Amino acid sequence: MPLCPLRGAATLPTVMGIPRAKSFDELAYVDWLQRTELRRGPVRLGIGDDMACVRHEGGELLVASDMLLDGVHFDTSRHSLRLIGRKALACNLSDCAAMAVQPIAATVSLALPKAFTLQNARALHRGMADMAGRFDISVVGGDTTCWSHPLAIDVTILARPYKGLRPVLRSGGRPGDRLYVTGRLGGSILGSHLRFEPRIAEAQRLSRALGTRLHAMMDISDGLLLDLHRLCRASGVGAALVEADLERIISPSARRLARQTGRAALDYAWSDGEDFELLLAVRGDVTQDEVSGVTLLPIGTLTRRGFVLERRNGQVSRLQPRGYVHR
Repeated sequence: MPLCPLRGAATLPTVMGIPRAKSFDELAYVDWLQRTELRRGPVRLGIGDDMACVRHEGGELLVASDMLLDGVHFDTSRHSLRLIGRKALACNLSDCAAMAVQPIAATVSLALPKAFTLQNARALHRGMADMAGRFDISVVGGDTTCWSHPLAIDVTILARPYKGLRPVLRSGGRPGDRLYVTGRLGGSILGSHLRFEPRIAEAQRLSRALGTRLHAMMDISDGLLLDLHRLCRASGVGAALVEADLERIISPSARRLARQTGRAALDYAWSDGEDFELLLAVRGDVTQDEVSGVTLLPIGTLTRRGFVLERRNGQVSRLQPRGYVHR
């Protein structure tokens, strides 16, 4: 689920290690959906990963949906409609990157405020068209309606595996795997949540270069700690992050926010969301020569159990899976 930097990350009390909200509990709801899901016919992969996967005529078709809301994921009083449209499609493209699959088409459903003009709707569409053109996909349909409420955008994207490559799941991580991210994290509220680049090309390169060594991958939408915890749950493993390595993943925006607020910059780097970098688990160390053209920053290791931080002084501290949840 996408994180909204407009509302910030939540540090929530936990039950069985999972953050819980005071009212509606998004994480508990998704967990319930996974436990009660009935897979029928050709469904190979259902709820719980970045995309679902359906067998079709000897191949596989992948599908994902994201809904973005005014005042939650963007702010029409401050952000241009073209950038909002760009983000709406980019979020779904990031789901394709998370599984290293090729996007092919999308549908878009809009709930437009009654005050919207045709010019407004065209500006929104141009932002989506910008992203669709860059990644060679088509917007093939959807639905449009009007209401007396803020703008809502729902995008569904279809994808297929690249020739010779299998989709990379969250559930393949193994104890001993090295953890990497593809870029610096934190501070997306300062603007990058509207302008981020979906890591489509990087994911394909990583999958081809690392082959069967690439055990698990996902995109970071709700914060590093929360999304890593999801990967660990799906894989049935734990994780140990290395404090000295984490210093290198802090973005300039996170450091800027830290100077303004007095909070630690690392707090923004590992609990903010909408960075949309890739988080991956790989067997063995990866050299930059192996993945030419893709930045990989090490952050730790998968373990048999636990969720901890290895500090510079040698101490080990328990981590909480903090990040953004809708509430």
